[in-house]
Parts: sequence; C-alpha cells; structure tokens
Amino acid sequence: MSTENKYAVIGAGPSGLAGARNLDLAGIEFDGFESHDDVGGLWDIDNPHSTVYESAHLISSKSTTAFTEFPMADSVADYPSHVELAAYFRDYADAHDLRKKFSFGTTVVDVTPTGSIWTVTTRSRDGETTSAAYRGVIIANGTLSKPNMPTFPGEFSGELLHTSEYRSAEIFRGKRVLVIGAGNSGCDIAVDAVHYADSVDLSVRRGYYFVPKYLFGRPSDTLNQGKPLPPWIKQRLDTLVLKQFTGDPVRFGFPAPDYKIYESHPVVNSLILHHVGHGDVRVRADIDGFDGDSVHFVDGSVSDYDLVLCATGYHLDYPFIARKHLDWAGAAPDLFLNVASRRHDTLFVLGMVEASGLGWQGRFEQAEMVAKLIKARTDAPAAAREFDAAAAGPPPDLSGGYRYLTLGRMAYYVNKDAYRAEIKRHIALLDSALTKDAVLTKGGQ
Repeated sequence: MSTENKYAVIGAGPSGLAGARNLDLAGIEFDGFESHDDVGGLWDIDNPHSTVYESAHLISSKSTTAFTEFPMADSVADYPSHVELAAYFRDYADAHDLRKKFSFGTTVVDVTPTGSIWTVTTRSRDGETTSAAYRGVIIANGTLSKPNMPTFPGEFSGELLHTSEYRSAEIFRGKRVLVIGAGNSGCDIAVDAVHYADSVDLSVRRGYYFVPKYLFGRPSDTLNQGKPLPPWIKQRLDTLVLKQFTGDPVRFGFPAPDYKIYESHPVVNSLILHHVGHGDVRVRADIDGFDGDSVHFVDGSVSDYDLVLCATGYHLDYPFIARKHLDWAGAAPDLFLNVASRRHDTLFVLGMVEASGLGWQGRFEQAEMVAKLIKARTDAPAAAREFDAAAAGPPPDLSGGYRYLTLGRMAYYVNKDAYRAEIKRHIALLDSALTKDAVLTKGGQ
C-alpha cells in the first residue's frame, strides 16, 4: 500500500503501542517508527533515550496503571520495577503482533505538511535519510526527553548532573550530595543516595504533600475508587488521612504547601520522611548560587558538596515538527483534549497528558478516540464534523473542580475522572455514528 494512505506513528513506548493497537483494531494502515531497537520507550533502561534509573519503580500501582485489556500478572509486584515494565510492554506488543508495524533503529527527524499530505523524514542507524508521504501523523514519543536544567548564579566545581543522566547510586559513594527538587524522582534518588553517600541534602523550593504507597494495607491509589468524591470533600478527607499516617512534614523542615492537596502532583513515597526523620536526609532551602564546591541557600546558609543532582523535571519536546503546527502556547501545545490539532485534522499527539491515577488506560482511550475519529472522517463524516466543531469551540473544563497550580509543568495536567469522561463521551459519539453507518451500509447491500 502507498504510504499516502497510511498514518505515521512516532514512538513505540506506552502511548505509541496504544496508538498502534487501536489503529490496528480499526483497520487503519500505519507505519511506526522507533529510534531504539525495541518497544517500551523510557521503561527500557537500555534505550539511550531512557530516563529511568536502576531503582525506578512505578509510583502508581499496577492495577490502576496497566492497559485494561492486558492486566499485569499476579506475580508482578504492586509497584513494578522498570525491568518488569519493559517485559510487560514487550509482552503486550507480542500479544497483539505490533512489532511488525514498526521500523526500529529509525529516528524521525522532520515532519512537514504539504497540502493534505505529511512528509515524514527518517534517519537510520547508519545515517541514511528517507522521506515518505503520509495521510496523517500521530506523535507518541513521550514527555520526558528534554531535561529542564536550571541555571544558577556562580559556578559549581564538583559534579553537576540532571536526573536524566542518573542510572546507579554508585555515583554517590563517599560523596557529599545535594539533590535539588523534592518531586517524585528527587525523593526516590535521595533515598537511593542515603545508602552510599557521606551525606545527603535535599533542596526544596515549595511545600509538598507526601502520600505513602500503602494505606490501610492496600496500595494507596486503589482507595476511593468508583464515583469520584466532590473535590472539597476528597481534599479534606485525604488531608486528614495523611496527617494520621505521615504527620506534618513541616516539622521535618519542609515548607508548608501554599495550595490544597491534588492541586499539584503529590509525592508518592513511603521512605523519604522516614530517612529525613532518621537524619539520613537533611532538608535545605532553595538555591541562591554556587561558589566553587559551596552552595549558598536563600536562607543564608552555606554547605559544601561533591555532587549536585538536579531533579528539576523535563520540557516537552517534539523537535521534528515546527511548533506552529501544534499551536504551541506557553509550556505546551494547545490541542483539543491534549490530543487533536485544531489546525490539522490529521495530526494528533498521544501521551501529552498528566493526571494522578490516569494510567496507561487513559492513554489507550486517547488512542481509541483518535482511531475512531480517523475512521469517521471517511465512514461517518457528520460525526467527524461534530468533533471538529467541539474542538473549535470553548475548551471543556478538565479540572474536575480542582484549582491546579499555574506552573509550566502543570500546563497539560488534568483531573483523571473529568478527562476520561470527556474522552469516553467522544468515543461513544463516534462509535455510535460508525455503528449506524455500518448498519446502513449492510442494509443497502
């Protein structure tokens, strides 16, 4: 088949596999491209673009994270390691025969529209470039690829790294370590460092809510399942529960949060407060600047370090396509439901969404909506036009009633219940139209 009748899928991580699976189910032809030589994306630690480290595990439990159609085995831990997750994605690809749809060791270097066709240029491992025309493009290369490396006044004479460069806690052996940033990765790595470093400090700019991985003997994210509680009730109830389990982190030196729980992503970690409480990790203020091996903090204190590791997150990065095609606004593209371009009706992004508890099933539903929309453009055009009208109108409220912090890293954050409900609503509308069309077509034969 000519590539002009196909879609190009970029990436074979969780979102790319979800896209491939749903396109395959819908009978839509596509070619997939993956720069690594296997599926799994960042969860394959052997992938040169992976940002996971040896101790990395899910911060959500397997039952709330896995694809619904492909549950993780009972033998898999509640919070799987990257090793188990890499195997899970390989098994998923094999179970649905998805590998044959991807060209591995192939990097997409340019995506450019020409009329209604997209020219996709790729580069092989040996440097050979190839261009082909495609009907549409689905971008699914993930959100954790371009490190957000801050700059500070002065110069640090020791090792200065970003978490994207971190793999093994051996780098901390015998060193005075400072971790900048107390998000999930920062706290995980500080806990790693405790067992190797001479000292571990954690620089914190704002307050956090710390959620243990287990509450009442169960993975904490498996509680309160079902119909969501109103935000004000859930925030009050869960804040009370956390105080009973973790106490007040302020007494350990953490700043008090200036926001309510769930207005930013909580830190899911059962060990960081344990180690702070035991004196293994010392909480420090925000950074004021560097001077040789000395770090100055905004509270006026100064300490010396051998290694500073910045757990400061990532920027969205789709380097192969001009930002205008994604209607990039601020820290993230402005896409309908974080998925569909309003400028090009054959351009989509999968996985550009963050929400506590969304899991990979939430990404799968994104892909299901996209596949049904592509199908509707030819088989049920009236339904596709209704989707386009919704995309052109006022954006739906995906906050679920929560007042999220206005930070760059929250630019594509949503409430999982509000988001999934809206995605499922569009899936149902498209599915109904496609089913009706199939019945009419069969009746006319």
